[in-house]
Amino acid sequence: MKRVTILGSTGSIGCQTVEIIKKHPKRFKVLGLSAHKNIDLLEEQLIELRPQIVAVLDKAAAMELKKRVEGKVRVLVGAEGLEELASLPESDLVVNAIVGSAGLDPTIAAIEADKELALANKESLVVGGEIVRGLVQKRGARVIPVDSEHSAIFQCLQGESPGDVVRLLLTGSGGPFRGKRLEELKDVAVEEALAHPRWKMGRKISIDSATLMNKGLEIIEAHFLFGIDYDRIEVVIHPQSIIHSMVEFRDGSIKAHLGWADMRIPIQYALSFPERLSSPLAGLDFSDLGQFTFEKPDLVNFPCLELALQAARNGRTYPAVLNAANEEAVAAFLDRRIPFILIPQIIGQTLDTHSPRNANDLSVLKEVERWARNRTKELIKRASEL
Repeated sequence: MKRVTILGSTGSIGCQTVEIIKKHPKRFKVLGLSAHKNIDLLEEQLIELRPQIVAVLDKAAAMELKKRVEGKVRVLVGAEGLEELASLPESDLVVNAIVGSAGLDPTIAAIEADKELALANKESLVVGGEIVRGLVQKRGARVIPVDSEHSAIFQCLQGESPGDVVRLLLTGSGGPFRGKRLEELKDVAVEEALAHPRWKMGRKISIDSATLMNKGLEIIEAHFLFGIDYDRIEVVIHPQSIIHSMVEFRDGSIKAHLGWADMRIPIQYALSFPERLSSPLAGLDFSDLGQFTFEKPDLVNFPCLELALQAARNGRTYPAVLNAANEEAVAAFLDRRIPFILIPQIIGQTLDTHSPRNANDLSVLKEVERWARNRTKELIKRASEL
């Protein structure tokens, strides 16, 4: 039986992870859970799964949960609690499903504790890719990607020599506004941006998909996960979302990973690796699927992808600034403080005023992130006052 800790168990990925584990009670045992501040759902999960320990990032929410579950389960508090949870000695696998750069420290803690890591928190690599990659190499850690695109690439690379890889092809649906021009996006409502045509996802990642920022973040993630140069990683828009990514090899062969647009498939693979468990879904019927189409991403009307590409190529602390600025801008849009089309403008302005530093020091990354968030908040405030 595999003993599992789930960081971010109340989010979209976390809830689906819980769903899969409940269907395989003889395969998995949950030792720990964490939430940001949704303690109502966390309490339901702990009653059902009976973990030894839980962590709550928000201190006020943690104190409330402690009152509710006194004597039943140990409650850890804040960022330090997350790191302790990520490094539980008894845990075999840590699932990092935290949203945002708050997931970086727990990722580092899990690797340093020699835990197998199922990584759904792409920001760990976008912000701290150099540090995480160095730790993985030093400790020989196993990191299994959970993102559908990176899970697809991971599976396509099994049994292959890294030297034979020519290109990684990251597919994307194009989001809810595919084919729209920039002027058509001026009055986009939050609800429209959240209405992804193919995937059921959390709020933040749904907006990233709508701006195409998600594809940019995925390029950076793929670079650090697989050690492939940026000029050999491409984005291909595939609206049907059946092909989840592809790998081209030097003999001209291309491997593609296909499946339904459902995160339970890559989550289950990460949990059970190297085994495969029975699918939670019915198989594909290719006669019903119709045509597969492909197109280049629209960098003109969706400039977030171009911003991410530039930040990736510039390296150093630019990706950390990109991520922090994006998190703040997306939050402002979700709070209806700025319009959709201002998201890339504000991110670009923050990047333009950044003085880059080397990205191999965690304290430097945190300092740069604080600067980027403050700078972005200033720009958001100015924009909202116009």
